[in-house]
Amino acid sequence: MANIVSVENITSKIFMIRGIKVMLDRDLAELYGVETKRLKEQVRRNISRFPEDFMFAFGG
Repeated sequence: MANIVSVENITSKIFMIRGIKVMLDRDLAELYGVETKRLKEQVRRNISRFPEDFMFAFGG
């Protein structure tokens, strides 16, 4: 059975940075019940399924 996540729990993890709504990868992974590493791996493998602005990374 799927766990129900409250709207308040989700909205508390969304940040506004320079006018753009942002959710950290660790919070999104937690929401889906997977490790952050696995979430990023799946996004890389299936990048065509995600909007162009879905994900970005800083650093090397």
